[in-house]
Amino acid sequence: MGGILSGKVVLITGAGGSIGSEIVRQVASFGPARLVLLDAGEFNLYAIDHELAEKYPGLERRAVLADVRHRGQLDRLLTAEKPDLIFHAAAYKHVPLIEENPVEGAWTNVLGTRHLADLAVAHGVAAMVMISTDKAVNPTNVMGATKRLAECYCQTLDLSSSTRFVT
Repeated sequence: MGGILSGKVVLITGAGGSIGSEIVRQVASFGPARLVLLDAGEFNLYAIDHELAEKYPGLERRAVLADVRHRGQLDRLLTAEKPDLIFHAAAYKHVPLIEENPVEGAWTNVLGTRHLADLAVAHGVAAMVMISTDKAVNPTNVMGATKRLAECYCQTLDLSSSTRFVT
C-alpha cells in the first residue's frame, strides 16, 4: 500500500462517514502527498479534518464540503486537485431510510458514483476504488440495488478506459 499511496494525491469521498473516516486514517498513515477529504456533512468532515491535523500535522490536506450528486462541483474539484487515486465511500447505506426514500438513494448511490467515475476518466485519474456493500451481491432492497448498479457502471468503465476501477 505504501508504494501505491506514498507521495500521491488521494481524494476520499464520504470522508466523514464511518467507512470513509477509517479509510482516511489508513491512507494518511502511508504518507500521501496530499489528502482531499470530501463530504456533504459539515460536522463529520470537520471532525476527521481536525483529527488529521492533530495526528499528522505535516500532512497537506484539504477538507471540501460538497455533494457527489453535483457534477459541476466534482469537476472543479478534480481540475483543481488532480488526484492520482480516489476512494469513493460517499453513499447512503441504511436500508430502512433508503426503502422510504428510494429517489435520494438512487441520486447519491447511482448518479453520484456515475458523476465521479466519468470525471475520474475525463481527468485521467489512475484508479478509483468504489466502496460497496454485501447487500449489492444479490440485492433484495433498494439500497442494495443502487449499490449494485453503481458497481456495474464502474466495472464497465474498467473494461473501456485507462482509469482502473475496483469495487
